[in-house]
Amino acid sequence: MQEDQLVDSIDKILLDALVKRASDIHFEPYQHSYRIRMRIDGVLQDMLAPPLTLAKQIAARLKIMAKLNIAEQRLPQDGQLIIDHYAMRIATLPVLNGEKIVLRVMDSYQNKLTIEDLGLTEQHLAIFYKILNNPQGLILVTGPTGSGKTITLYSGLKILNQTERNICSVEDPIEIPLEGINQTPVNLKAGLTFAVILRAFLRQDPDIMMIGEIRDKETAEIAIQAAQTGHLVLSTLHTNSSIEAITRLNQMGIENYLLASSLKLVIAQRLVRKLCSHCKAVASELIMLDQQLVPHFIAMGCNHCIGGYQGRVGLYEFLVITPAIQQQITNHQIITPINMITLQNTGRNLVKQGITSFAELQRVLGDLL
Repeated sequence: MQEDQLVDSIDKILLDALVKRASDIHFEPYQHSYRIRMRIDGVLQDMLAPPLTLAKQIAARLKIMAKLNIAEQRLPQDGQLIIDHYAMRIATLPVLNGEKIVLRVMDSYQNKLTIEDLGLTEQHLAIFYKILNNPQGLILVTGPTGSGKTITLYSGLKILNQTERNICSVEDPIEIPLEGINQTPVNLKAGLTFAVILRAFLRQDPDIMMIGEIRDKETAEIAIQAAQTGHLVLSTLHTNSSIEAITRLNQMGIENYLLASSLKLVIAQRLVRKLCSHCKAVASELIMLDQQLVPHFIAMGCNHCIGGYQGRVGLYEFLVITPAIQQQITNHQIITPINMITLQNTGRNLVKQGITSFAELQRVLGDLL
């Protein structure tokens, strides 16, 4: 393939990914084949299978676009490229048959998302607004990778982003640049860890601090200390449910009395694909939900969607740290929230409303359902 043709082909692939709302694009060499996959609405899907002979040319072109070293093929490289005003983070990785390259779309429609776009119920929205107005305390968003935690935090920061507030965030990496917020990326090579940056933040007269992720005891301790000394702290944690977040912090070595006094809200969340409104169909059989047989919709597939789904919506579980919950945490009791709407409740309601399918709910919640 001529160089001009290759350049045009790669540009078309990247632009097509933007049109399809892909979050990641994978370029993968194998022994006898080469494939390009895109992650759309959280699911990886095969898109193209160019000739294997083009593998090195494609890798070289992507590296040139990102100003990476095209001669270096033995070590991973990271960088960024721009296509049609969209930023994409590039990560290369040596594999058995060449180099695998993954592009992450950074500057996407998510930058325009507001808290009202997340899919929160009116009850959850009211709780979130109320707790964001607290002058101090810790707000945690939990869930697996790719469940939308960072977007939830950003939507909260957008509300808090006012002239009279000094907001500092530490992230690895910075997902979405936000005007008016002091964002610092982690740089392990330079010794800039979460903990080092957080200690520096405390000398920057902050009102609000956002920590991309609490990964270790040191980061957790600084977050708790800040939350107790007049700062509102927002962060994420990798746990399956809101209650498990407290267990996870205990395992890191954080004492229960500190958690009880600093935690204000724990949100657990997932993202489920929405059924395409053009082609979804009522299933022939009823399903048992909340101890009653109910009708439900299934994915069909048409030219408006991909596999019967289009877009995603959030499932949320809010654990508000009330005085009763504080006491349970302090006394090492089993936490029993009253009237908490769980992830399962939220998901089942979306199935009943025809917004998502039961099969999609099973895929996302798995054993939790």
